Amino acid sequence: MNSLQAPPLSAEQATPDSRTARLIRILLPIAVLAAGVAIWELVVRINNIPPYVLPGPGAVFGTLVADWPILSQSLLTTLMTTLEGFLAAAIGGVALALLFNQSKWLEYSLFPYAVILQVTPVIAIAPLLLIYLPQQTAVIVCAWIVGFFPVLSNTTLGLNSVDRNLAGLFQLYGASRMQTLRYLKLPSALPFILGGLRIAGGLSLIGAVVAEIAAGSAGAGSGLAYRIAESGYRLNIPRMFAALLLLSAAGIVIYGLLALTSHLALRRWHESALGKEN
Repeated sequence: MNSLQAPPLSAEQATPDSRTARLIRILLPIAVLAAGVAIWELVVRINNIPPYVLPGPGAVFGTLVADWPILSQSLLTTLMTTLEGFLAAAIGGVALALLFNQSKWLEYSLFPYAVILQVTPVIAIAPLLLIYLPQQTAVIVCAWIVGFFPVLSNTTLGLNSVDRNLAGLFQLYGASRMQTLRYLKLPSALPFILGGLRIAGGLSLIGAVVAEIAAGSAGAGSGLAYRIAESGYRLNIPRMFAALLLLSAAGIVIYGLLALTSHLALRRWHESALGKEN
């Protein structure tokens, strides 16, 4: 009997409607951004708002170009802190979740403290860490704290969400705990792990910014958060907006890279990344 189900369309066989839909998804946010910038510029010009109250987009971009040597160095400092905190959160969260999966006693003992660490505001923890740790280490720890729990909780959820029938099949064939973990639980948990990493990337940037503001250190190694605070004290609002723009762009790039990594890892087998035709 011939199958009545049509084979899925490949990327080359995508219909014009699907290509149009993808194009619209790209163009609509760009149009909204352009409209927002135009309205912002009009409001500033019509009301003659001074730059120290609300700078226009032109003043912000001009300041970004003029102050690029300072802002780029600060951006690099913040990104390095974010990367170190994110890597620590990713490695620590996945490793601890694997231990929790192998020992429920360990999960029952330690998971509540991970929750406490998550719900405690990092802005309250940062000053204490700056007292007991070297400044740069304290900033990295703050970035780690806010990024750690999403990785831990998502990985734990993924490892505990394995299909019971498949788990029973592995048990029936006498698979060891390590074989079950390697060939069943980890592949099943991979979408959850990648989802936790996407969340942790942005949160690590937030933790780094909060810690830099609390540290309040000046000098060549200052991050963008210090530049924002400094600009506020000096009423250099265009530079403040330029630094905020760089922070937003950094967060978007971080999320985009992690989303791309997730798509590449899942596109050939997981439903969340497979192309669908309506």
